[in-house]
Amino acid sequence: MQNHLVIFVKAPQLGRVKTRLAKDIGNVAAWRFYKHTVRGLLKRLGQGKWTVTICLSPDHYKGDFFNGGFNIIAQGGGDLGQRMQRVFDQMDTGKVVLIGGDIPTIEKHHINKAFRALKKHDSVFGPAQDGGYWLVGMRRSRARIAPFEGVRWSSEHALKDTIANIALNRKIAIIDTLNDVDRTEDLT
Repeated sequence: MQNHLVIFVKAPQLGRVKTRLAKDIGNVAAWRFYKHTVRGLLKRLGQGKWTVTICLSPDHYKGDFFNGGFNIIAQGGGDLGQRMQRVFDQMDTGKVVLIGGDIPTIEKHHINKAFRALKKHDSVFGPAQDGGYWLVGMRRSRARIAPFEGVRWSSEHALKDTIANIALNRKIAIIDTLNDVDRTEDLT
């Protein structure tokens, strides 16, 4: 059974990445931070016991930032939940772990832990302190798990809403708490 790591990212376009952070530190500093964070993440996680797919927005980015032999797919339209569900629905059979590109503290051991959890669980989450999550993983099988409808994204309810959408007979694992960087206070 193959392991698939999917990294959700935005193309590194000035003024279009880390916009909440940019309100505090400016567009150029936020853009530099984002580029540095994504490059570091790809360097750390680009090779492991998994295949890496970059799920990119906007869909038709033509730059060379993501050169490196990674499979690149488009996020497509819809809200975050619709875009994530599309990935889980389209990936090959196996274990699929999806992360964001803006969590500077992710290391290989976090991803390994998520894939290990999926050996005995149907889903795995990496919670964030703000009530959301930085990682979601599922075992791909014939039975479809669709936990992303009606989730209050970018709120303290995102993780609880998502878990509430998963059937009670499904086994869920929770791994380490990490945080993405949205505001200046998240940098410390």
